[in-house]
Amino acid sequence: MDIQEIKKELDMLKEKIAYHSRLYYQENRTEISDYEYDTLVNKVKKIEGEYPQLITADSPTQTVQGMASSSFEKVTHTIKMESLQDAFSYDELRDFDRRVRESIENPQYVVEAKIDGLSMSLEYIDGIFTRGSTRGDGVVGEDVTQNLATIKSIPKKIENAPHFLEVRGEVYMPKEVFFKLVEKQENEGKQPFKNPRNAASGSIRQKDSKITKERNLDIFIFNLQQISNDVRVEGHKQSLDLIKQYGFKVSPRYTKFDNIDDAIKEIENIGLMRGKFPFEIDGAVIKLDDFSQRDSMGSTNKYPRWAIAYKYPPEEKETILKNIEISVGRTGVLTPTAVFDTVQLAGTSVSRAVLHNQDFIDEKHINIGDLIVVRKAGDIIPEVVRLAKKNTEETFKIPLVCPSCGSEVEKTDESALRCNNPDCPQQLVRNLIHFASRNAMNIEGLGEAVVMQLADKELIKDVADIYYLTKEDLLKLEGFKDKSANNLLKAIENSKTNNLDKLVFALGIRNIGEKAAKLLCEEFKTIDNLLSAKANDIIKIDGFGEIVAESVVDYFNNENVHKIINRLKEQNVNTNYISITESDLLKGKAIVVTGTLPTLSRDEAEKLIADNGGKATSSVSKKTSYVLAGEKAGSKLDKANQLGITVITEEEFLNMINK
Repeated sequence: MDIQEIKKELDMLKEKIAYHSRLYYQENRTEISDYEYDTLVNKVKKIEGEYPQLITADSPTQTVQGMASSSFEKVTHTIKMESLQDAFSYDELRDFDRRVRESIENPQYVVEAKIDGLSMSLEYIDGIFTRGSTRGDGVVGEDVTQNLATIKSIPKKIENAPHFLEVRGEVYMPKEVFFKLVEKQENEGKQPFKNPRNAASGSIRQKDSKITKERNLDIFIFNLQQISNDVRVEGHKQSLDLIKQYGFKVSPRYTKFDNIDDAIKEIENIGLMRGKFPFEIDGAVIKLDDFSQRDSMGSTNKYPRWAIAYKYPPEEKETILKNIEISVGRTGVLTPTAVFDTVQLAGTSVSRAVLHNQDFIDEKHINIGDLIVVRKAGDIIPEVVRLAKKNTEETFKIPLVCPSCGSEVEKTDESALRCNNPDCPQQLVRNLIHFASRNAMNIEGLGEAVVMQLADKELIKDVADIYYLTKEDLLKLEGFKDKSANNLLKAIENSKTNNLDKLVFALGIRNIGEKAAKLLCEEFKTIDNLLSAKANDIIKIDGFGEIVAESVVDYFNNENVHKIINRLKEQNVNTNYISITESDLLKGKAIVVTGTLPTLSRDEAEKLIADNGGKATSSVSKKTSYVLAGEKAGSKLDKANQLGITVITEEEFLNMINK
């Protein structure tokens, strides 16, 4: 292979890595596993090792992947947040040890589990948590202080603290929390997160910190970045012990060793335990303990020379595919699930796995009876990876009729098959669960088990039937007595007074989430106006496109939906939107909040803007009326000054609304 062909292969690999990096770091989703991604980077590393003349500044081996989002204020890290060099074999770890020993004498290593989450910097001044930021590209990250403040395990105040402290940690979503979130997303017909790391990343980047708080994130601190000069810390293990004393959760397992063989044994032990951890890990890290020795070794453009991360390969097992079950989601999408002989994966017994869609089945030529390979994506969600041995001649075809109601199904643009029968029993159950969920009509006590009983006994056939339930109906259900029946009836009655946007979201219109439901209601005010709304009118709403507008029009053009709405009205369910404002003092004003305000959080300030008739926006433009700026306001303040937009303080803002 000549140098041009090698360069062509290298460019192709770099292009793939850039594509998957963008999905991972900016869109919080993945199409390949972490191990497959690391393998691509490793291929680049090997080619560049043989042909150093092909190394470029933008190579993934020379830069930290990721970048700061434009949605948040940018933070420049005074101590670079480096990434780690990856190793995929114990020989690579021994090579690392050899390089260290060539530079220093008698090295000691600390080995710790590598939690798979989102790397964060936390800064404290005189013991007060003042700023939290993402890694970004290692030099510039995002200010996500408000969202990090919702994580209970992050101390907001440290006793006996140094004047300045910066620590680095990994924000993650516990497995149990992740499973509940995925179940909720599936019940609501949303695309679920593929793994806890993506879920954590998507949660920490929410503009509304209330959503972040609901996601129940956690954090482990694994590094001391900076500390005041009057505190002397000489090594990594000592720093973790100190950080622990300050009240932080530190890496759950960290041990010091004086030789690489014992360090490798510890990595093996962590690997054997990883399925038992309540959080996801993707490897283990070896770090040189002594800080002065670290300084003498230094770093490359991307990696510290004094640390290396061993990545565990995803565990895969072969098994016979016994059956393919088809389930129907809330929006009617048919989902195939592989059922197979039980195998042990990442410490648990697995007998079912995601089979994606018909396109995936066709591509892999999979059929019942074939030998398949399964693994846990990110050690969490079981999935079919590939065909191991073809034992049959055919490829499985998802039936073109709904397994729940027998109606014909149609293929969507997303390569999925969908049942469009509004009376489909499986869709009914999922719709009812969504309708009663906390962010929708919030009917406490009407969970999945109760909904399934009501549906099985044919006591409810659509969401309107919820409001026609009687005490006698509920007492027919298993586990219901007078008190529980009365409590559920009271919750149903209370839900009638919800604002219209809650009802619109609860109806489960395709492509309409909570925010879109509120925007629709702000524009059209009543359910009757929505019933007669035209696509051209809906598209005028900021952020609405043709697909979303057509989803709304198609939904409300359904005769069955009209019947449901009329029956809801008969039971006095609110169908009008009430704009909840304290005053019109800020009517017509677009205000951007930036920086850290003296007494108000960003969410509190934006709520006050909305409560007084204004609009809180995220970006500064010529349409911006005011910029409400606090400390460390950053680029938004600069832009406001450039455009000549009035900048106000918190005190001036509160005076404007008579607070």
